[in-house]
Amino acid sequence: MERVPPPHWRPIIAITTPLKPFLIAKDEEGLFRVTVRETRYNGQGYPLVTATLQPETFKTAHAAKGHARDAFGAETGQFATK
Repeated sequence: MERVPPPHWRPIIAITTPLKPFLIAKDEEGLFRVTVRETRYNGQGYPLVTATLQPETFKTAHAAKGHARDAFGAETGQFATK
């Protein structure tokens, strides 16, 4: 007899690439904004991500990165653009 998993069951796929904690993206008005992402893991090792969009806007991505460095201690390599 073949074992069939219940219909609500699905395998947990681990994310092998860590999520970068700072997202730099353009908003609807063409200004850049910083989103701070915090990743924590549940008891089964599944990542739970909380993303907080910051209220400040910037004319350039470079200015947004500078703000993230000053305000949150961001380092090179911790930024994502997608």
